[in-house]
Amino acid sequence: MAANSSTGSATEPPGLETQWREIDNLSQQQLRAGDSWYLLDKRWYDQWKEYVHAGDQNSSSYPGKIDNTELYEDLDSYHLKERLSENEDFVLVPAEAWHKLLSWYDMMDNQPPLERKVVDLPSTVKVEVYPVEIYLCLSSNMESTVSACFSRADKIHAIHQKIRQHFNVSETAESRLWMRSTDTSSERLRNLNMTVLDACLSSGMTVIMEIRNADGTWPTSRPQIMRNSADEDSYRGPPGVCGLTNLGNTCFMNSALQCLSNTPPLTEYFLRNSYLEELNFTNPLGMKGEIAEAYADVIKQMWSGRHYSVVPRVFKTKVGHFASQFLGYQQHDSQELLSFLLDGLHEDLNRVKKKEYIELRDADGRPDQEVAEEAWRNHLRRNDSVIVDTFHGLFKSTLVCPECNKVSVTFDPFCYLSVPLPVSKERVMEVFYVSLDPTAKPTQYRLIVPKAGQVIDLCTALSQATGVPPNQMAVADVFNHRFYRIYQADESLSCILDRDDIFVYQLSSGCVDQEGEEVVMAIYMRERSHYRDYGSGSNSYSTSLFGHPLLISVPRAQCTREDLYQLLLKRLARYVRPLDPSEEVEEEEEEDEEELYKAQTNGVSDDEGEEDSEEAGPSKKEEETQESGQAEEQNNCQSEASPSSEGEERAEEEESSSEPDRGSSTEEGQSASGSTDTNSQDATDGDQSTGVEPSGKEEEDEDEEEEEEEEAASCAQANKRLPGRRRYTERQKKALFTIQAVNSNGTTERGMGEADGGFSFSSQPYIAIDWDPDMKKKYYNENEAEKYIKHQSMDVPHQQITVQLQECIELFTTVETLEEENPWYCPTCKKHQLATKKLDLWSLPEVLIIHLKRFSYTKYSREKLDTIVEFPLRDLDFSGFLLKKTVNSTEPPCRYDLISVSNHYGGLRDGHYTSYARNKDNGQWYYFDDSKVTYAREEQIVTSAAYLLFYQRQDKIRQPTVPPPVPSSSQPENHVSSQTHDGMDGASSCVSMETD
Repeated sequence: MAANSSTGSATEPPGLETQWREIDNLSQQQLRAGDSWYLLDKRWYDQWKEYVHAGDQNSSSYPGKIDNTELYEDLDSYHLKERLSENEDFVLVPAEAWHKLLSWYDMMDNQPPLERKVVDLPSTVKVEVYPVEIYLCLSSNMESTVSACFSRADKIHAIHQKIRQHFNVSETAESRLWMRSTDTSSERLRNLNMTVLDACLSSGMTVIMEIRNADGTWPTSRPQIMRNSADEDSYRGPPGVCGLTNLGNTCFMNSALQCLSNTPPLTEYFLRNSYLEELNFTNPLGMKGEIAEAYADVIKQMWSGRHYSVVPRVFKTKVGHFASQFLGYQQHDSQELLSFLLDGLHEDLNRVKKKEYIELRDADGRPDQEVAEEAWRNHLRRNDSVIVDTFHGLFKSTLVCPECNKVSVTFDPFCYLSVPLPVSKERVMEVFYVSLDPTAKPTQYRLIVPKAGQVIDLCTALSQATGVPPNQMAVADVFNHRFYRIYQADESLSCILDRDDIFVYQLSSGCVDQEGEEVVMAIYMRERSHYRDYGSGSNSYSTSLFGHPLLISVPRAQCTREDLYQLLLKRLARYVRPLDPSEEVEEEEEEDEEELYKAQTNGVSDDEGEEDSEEAGPSKKEEETQESGQAEEQNNCQSEASPSSEGEERAEEEESSSEPDRGSSTEEGQSASGSTDTNSQDATDGDQSTGVEPSGKEEEDEDEEEEEEEEAASCAQANKRLPGRRRYTERQKKALFTIQAVNSNGTTERGMGEADGGFSFSSQPYIAIDWDPDMKKKYYNENEAEKYIKHQSMDVPHQQITVQLQECIELFTTVETLEEENPWYCPTCKKHQLATKKLDLWSLPEVLIIHLKRFSYTKYSREKLDTIVEFPLRDLDFSGFLLKKTVNSTEPPCRYDLISVSNHYGGLRDGHYTSYARNKDNGQWYYFDDSKVTYAREEQIVTSAAYLLFYQRQDKIRQPTVPPPVPSSSQPENHVSSQTHDGMDGASSCVSMETD
């Protein structure tokens, strides 16, 4: 079942249940620093789980060799792809489990094992999937670099020693290190005992060693690689108009920081140094003032007017230290970072040094005004800071018991409003429809289906466009030239992601299930190599998938090689050129027995040259006379006695032909056209002789009849009486390809032949069409095979939903029923109840943050809502939403103006964050994209990417203290040309449309 491993012979695997139990138990063990864990391709692992759970050693889900191909960027360097996600792209298994799987299934040739170490990081222990790859060089020759990988738990001292060793720097030479993150930004690495993680070193950065000169000076007293170069010392720009360098997937942090930086009351609080008197070093819920100090450093740099971009490295380190979820350089949610930061700043700046215990009381029928004032006083007794002053408001929560109608009213503080977006009940899906007409190209359709629908709903929508009944359609997810999944009609559409390539195949009528008169076959296209791979312990040909797979329905009575071959020829007629009549029959061939012997002993012969002892087809038998039939029988006997004769004939043929045709072997032709296979079997290699690819693992087919075995025996006896030189003639059909039953991945061949020359299937059948490279090049039109047409539905632009911000706020205040996972304990019923809940706004803060809940997570689906929310830049009036009505004219109005927006471009797994903000000093709007800053116009601000909205109450907004700059057509003075995006190719195009 498993081929020999490069590390040794594969052991016989235990039973499937035992395999699952052993691997599952080992995978439950805890992470320990220093242990080794291994990355395993998620698709292979899922295939293995399906196989062991099937409980059938001959199941079609047999996974084959461990294959991590999809995890590599390329197969030359075996460099791991970026941004792979655990449990989506790969799984982690401990070393013992890995070695067991390796011994049972072996691994694809030349692939290195993906071993990773467990590291002990602050607040967590985790497997370090991506070690830090750093470039090392000397300041005297910065063009000559060498890359080296380090753990985040390594000390900077390890990097220092590595540079010394590689560049032969004497231990007595005095040196210092510089860390360069961009072409214009570098910082000194002063503390060699700091870890790589704490130094915020990330892959791609360069560490430079500078060696002191003999005269005691440094080569660069003010090195150009330093951030604070002479050019920047002379820079003067508008305060606050400053970019933030992307440290590696930190755009989410930069976006949130820019919004807070342009929140006037908070920024002025730090610029006045008011925070120094209010730092709380003893708060057990705080961070000993470190977050507040790190944030203050960033704000002071950004508002000094001396930098066009600031590197928030220390701040990033502090955030990761106190919130382990932000460790490393993965993409995160800007709202989650903002929530942590506001809470951290509040606790670090909390004026309450010792929090008292307060027992909360229910309203019990008291007036709302009284209960609200009591709740706010109690809140301030424990929480009093600039964050509370600026961002905290109060809302009323009303719960009603569905059984006893008990009403519970409480007033709770909030720091931001997370408002829902209206969710459409429909979904737009794009599919490729493959018709039964072999001359028709696949057609791409755009369909509108129910979001909570099933696959049959997708077929119904497509049926309306094509006229084909839904029960004659099969839906499949095509990935990497194979079927990743074939869907059943009753499966939920939530299983299908927008990024999946969905193909819908038209099937003939009557193929409803596998038990019916017709069977649905999955057809893969494979190309085999010219030569066999004997080094892997097998003498089979290696194959690779190509092109688009097919789903076809075939009557069970026609599951013979002859019928399948003819059916597939018709099905592929659009891009497969048929054989000319002159090419279908091979000519007379002559061989010398002595030459045959030499070819056989020199290893020229292989199973590709073996010949069948039967004639090509029934039509040939009707045409030939009895004498020719006897001559054919004699020649076939010679063929069986010397299976290498075909190989030598082809060798001579190739020498005399300008176009060598490797696909013309007699063995391939007869097997594909349905002739009975009677090829002899080479005793030295044990290949099966079924007219299909020998795999080296499968048993010999059992489809030869008794009379053929007797004939083969008589031929062997006749061969003993043949003279030293002989002549024979053979006329056979030639085929374009061979057919092989395979597993669902198209990687492992299965011997499923029966005595009548047909196939039998116990589960979903997968068939591979195997092409010889030369035959494929000659007869297969790759350009035509890839063509498709677009239906007119694709030309209809997707209508984005547009809603008003006020609608979202109304949804926030709508009555809802609690979920089963979060019931309310009714004090009257003395049990948990699914009560109705209603939230109402009571009082609003000076700065109101509105979080648009674009990311929707349910038990059945995950999606990002690209709804356009139209929000006003001025005069957002909340008076209609507040329960607390104005008592007198001295209370502040409820009108707000927009001051900043955090944007998110992209989808769930990847994306890019930017921000718009209005400068408090000059009133000008700017667009912040990491270190790049440009002017912005007000009409650019409202987009479908808006994620966080910052509003300031109008009575607190001051008029600009300096006249706004006049934007010109040229680049702004502080523009930085370099720009970083976090795995979102589309972000750059979005940015270019929304900036000057």
